Amino acid sequence: MSRYLRYWILLSGFFPALLFAGNQADHHDPVAPVILWVTLILFFAILGRYIARRFNQPGVLGELLIGVFLGNLCYLFGSQLVVILREGSAIFNIMREMLAGISLPQAVASSVSDPYYAKQVTDALGNGNGIDLIKVAYVLDIFSRYGVIFLLFMVGLESSVEELKHTGRESVQVAIIGVIVPIILGFAVAHLMLPKSSYQADLFVAATLSATSIGITARVLAEMKKLRTREARTILGAAMIDDILGLVILAIVSSVVISGVVDLVMVGRVIISATLFFIVVITLGPWVIRKAVSFFKFLELWEAKLFISFIFVMLLAWIATLIHLATIIGAFAAGLIIHDGLFESRTRSASDSLSIHNLVAPLESILAPLFFILIGIQVKLESFWDWQVLLMASGLIVAAVVGKLVSGLGADRKDDRLLIGIGMLPRGEVGLIFASIGRTLGVMSDQLFSAIVLMVIVTTVIAPPFIKARYGKSDQKGEKA
Repeated sequence: MSRYLRYWILLSGFFPALLFAGNQADHHDPVAPVILWVTLILFFAILGRYIARRFNQPGVLGELLIGVFLGNLCYLFGSQLVVILREGSAIFNIMREMLAGISLPQAVASSVSDPYYAKQVTDALGNGNGIDLIKVAYVLDIFSRYGVIFLLFMVGLESSVEELKHTGRESVQVAIIGVIVPIILGFAVAHLMLPKSSYQADLFVAATLSATSIGITARVLAEMKKLRTREARTILGAAMIDDILGLVILAIVSSVVISGVVDLVMVGRVIISATLFFIVVITLGPWVIRKAVSFFKFLELWEAKLFISFIFVMLLAWIATLIHLATIIGAFAAGLIIHDGLFESRTRSASDSLSIHNLVAPLESILAPLFFILIGIQVKLESFWDWQVLLMASGLIVAAVVGKLVSGLGADRKDDRLLIGIGMLPRGEVGLIFASIGRTLGVMSDQLFSAIVLMVIVTTVIAPPFIKARYGKSDQKGEKA
């Protein structure tokens, strides 16, 4: 009991600092508020990850839930910075409007649709420390975007072009069913339960339900030492294909939202752009990396791996935006093709054993939690007082579960189809990224966003224990046989 008491004492000591940090002004060092907030958020991210692991849950889930807890608690106690952070990327639009000469109330009103929250944001920014609040919110948002880029790069590293080439027919079928069925169910649920919402919002809900988190399922299978089973190979192969299909769908839906119309020519252009982008990256990427390795031969091997990987992922993320694709598509493509075999060791030292994954993981471990904490802060628990929101969340959860369970029908009859369907369940970080992009584009209301986050939480929580239970049942049958 004393051990848990120490944690609560530590938490209670940091919480006043969190409130104090959000309402301070007159710093001698203009970067001081940013440093303080990043430090506090990372502390709570570690705490959330620890709690999640105590309950055998993914660390990302703990970071998300601690963000929900902090955001709503700090909002209740009047934190001005949290008032701004709860509106997501609206701060970018507000700054752009103000730089164009528009007054603060008008700029906020055009970016925050709810008048009640718009007034709170206006009051927070209109105070003497409004500039500090804008600065902190802006920098935190940028850091979180870097975190998403490195997160998708790491997801790409867990896959490879060679593995995709050897993916079986069953994995392809599971992936296709696991994308199409959730999209249909998600669009139907959103359209029926939110008749007043735009079709763009319905499309983003559908796209979010199509996502699958390869990382969460892979970790569970690795812990159980089941990665070599037929079902595991089918799940992981399908999840890799699912990631690619999901990112292409995200690009299509984003283009439809931005243009405001469903133009088949535009949709075809996006599909062609995404396809050509992946083909060019897969074809020319390894050659470019080898040339870069040769050019930077004066670097130590670990330095070459780190710097070239960093430059390459940022370059592809930027190029993706030039052809109207999301930065995360470029980041995923970079992770898909880059590997340690492209870096030839010229010297022998202790650092030669460091892999790209080990070198980049610290960057992702520091920056990605900022994204999940900020996503959690944006979940407004007061939205769930509306029974329609709870009904919407329940409908999305059912659609998300059924849509992925059905995907198991694409597997071989000899395999455990239910197990494969369960393995495709968790939306995890990928679903949250999709939802955050929809919120950034302004097509998701606070209520819809909160419902989607709840769906992501539920599918992420239920998948690991069901996978373990299903494998346990299969093992028992094998022993009896």
